[in-house]
Amino acid sequence: MKLEKTYIPDLILIKPDVHKDNRGYFFESFRHDLLEKELGYEVNFIQDNESKSTRGVLRGLHYQIPPFGQSKLVRVIEGNVLDVVVDIRKNSSTFAKHFSIELSGDNKYQLFIPKGFAHGFVVLSEVATFFYKVDNYFSPENERGIAFDDNFLDIDWRLPLRKIYLSAKDKCNPKFLDTPEHRT
Repeated sequence: MKLEKTYIPDLILIKPDVHKDNRGYFFESFRHDLLEKELGYEVNFIQDNESKSTRGVLRGLHYQIPPFGQSKLVRVIEGNVLDVVVDIRKNSSTFAKHFSIELSGDNKYQLFIPKGFAHGFVVLSEVATFFYKVDNYFSPENERGIAFDDNFLDIDWRLPLRKIYLSAKDKCNPKFLDTPEHRT
C-alpha cells in the first residue's frame, strides 16, 4: 500500500497493492496504522457509507461545520467517478483550491479527506458504487453545501452541464463566497 501526499496538505492518496491471479484479486483496503503514521495524528472512523449512482449524477459539494466536521476515506467499488475536494480551511495556504482524481473499481485508489474540506463526486461510468468511512456522524442541521458549478472554484467535472444530475438540495447550494463560513 502506497500513501502519497498531494499538493494540498493532509490530503492523502492511497494506492493499494492489488494481488491478482486466476481466482480474482485481493488487497488491503484499510490500514489504520499506516494512515495515522502518514497523517501524524489519530483518526477514528465510526461509520461506513455506500451509495450507488448512474452516469452524470453529481453528489456535492458537501461538508459539515465544526464541531461536526468529518474526515472521510473514500473509494469506488464498481464503476468510476471524478472525486473532487475543496479546501475550506480559512488559514490554509491552499484555501479555496481544489483537488480532483478519478477513482474507480479498477484502480482501487482511495482518498483520505481530512476535516475542513468540501467533497463531491460525479459518476463517469454507467453506474458507480461509492464507499466511504467517516469519523463523525451525519448532522443534518450542520450540513452545508457549495455550488458545484461555481466559477470561482473553476472545477472541470468532465461532463457537459446538461449531462449532470443533481438532487433538489444540491441545486440550491450557494456559491463559495456566498456561504457564511467563506465570506472574505
